[in-house]
This record gives sequence, C-alpha cells and structure tokens, in this order.
Amino acid sequence: MKCENVANELILYLDNRSKLADRQEIEQHLAVCAACRARAEEFRKVWMTLDDLPVVEPSFGFDARVRQRIAAEPQRKWFGWFVPQPRLAFSAALLIALCVWLAKMPANRIGTGVSSTLQQEDFSAIQNLGVLENYDVVTKMDALSQLVPDTGDQPSGTDQDTRGGRDNGGV
Repeated sequence: MKCENVANELILYLDNRSKLADRQEIEQHLAVCAACRARAEEFRKVWMTLDDLPVVEPSFGFDARVRQRIAAEPQRKWFGWFVPQPRLAFSAALLIALCVWLAKMPANRIGTGVSSTLQQEDFSAIQNLGVLENYDVVTKMDALSQLVPDTGDQPSGTDQDTRGGRDNGGV
C-alpha cells in the first residue's frame, strides 16, 4: 500500500471503522514506513488531548432554535436555479458582446495597396531563393567589400542590362 492511500484511510483505521482487509494492509505499511507511523502517532495524541477536554452539551432549546431558523429561511422556487446570478449574467453578456465585436472587425486594417506591395516584395524575395541558399558564403566573400553600392540614380533600362549580364542589342 502506498503512503497516499494510507493517508486517506488513516482516520478510519485509528477510529476502528476500516474494513479488516484494509486494516491489515495499513498495519503492514505502518510497520515499514516511519513517516506514516509518526503521522498516526500525531493523530492519536490529538485525539487523546481532545478526549481530556470536557464535553459541552448544547442547551435544551438549541436544537429547536436551529430547526426554527432553518424553517424561517426563504425557500427557493423550483425555477430558481435557472435564474443566474447578476455577475454571471453580466459576464456572459460582456463575453458575447466582445465576440460579436471581434467578429465584425475587419481582418486587415492595413490599406490594400500597402498590403499588396508588401506581398509583392515578399514574393520577389522568394524568387531569389537559390541565391539565398548560399548566403553565408556570399556574405563572407572579400570581393563584396570592394563593390560600390548602387545609388539608384541610373535609369531602369540600364539597371536591368547590367544586372542581367547580357546585351540585348540596344533593345
């Protein structure tokens, strides 16, 4: 038997209310486990201390007064459990309103022109993926440090010719 099982059954064992088979298992465990045995001894000491205290008897009318107070409590109607608490109803209404508001919000607040431009730039970066596969090799080349950065002042036609590396015959 495990310690957690003994902890659950220890009160019944000490009060002599446990089954005979459970009692024997608990006794075997207490013979082996010092921690459970110490816990059982602590429970026994507490019960001995409680046994030494004088027994306080309730007054003669105590039972009658308790029964009177219980009878005076207002009875809930059969449909009372359907009526939710105000905080619960407010929370549910707030949650529904938030869900509706989020559902009605546009999915993309960025203008469509800016969004399509960003998507086009992402697509053009993906097109050059073959070059990006060897990015570490390309960035560590000494030849790249000698290149002059492009200022962007050249007309677009000559820029394509120099990048392509071929001559279109002036076309």
